[in-house]
Amino acid sequence: LDAASRRRNLRHAFTLASDALVRGRHFALVDDVLTTGATASTLARLLKRAGAARVDVYCLARTPKPGD
Repeated sequence: LDAASRRRNLRHAFTLASDALVRGRHFALVDDVLTTGATASTLARLLKRAGAARVDVYCLARTPKPGD
């Protein structure tokens, strides 16, 4: 999928449990291969909106951007 399709595909794909302890915490997301970044971005946005103080993303590999 292209970047726009990935973003559309992820709408409402993730939710937090109502008792999730997020506010003020620091989270690290681990991704094996970062392609468009859509999944990491969606998860980070969800956590930040729930009050996370910080969200870092660690990936093992990054695919090149088209044209690179």
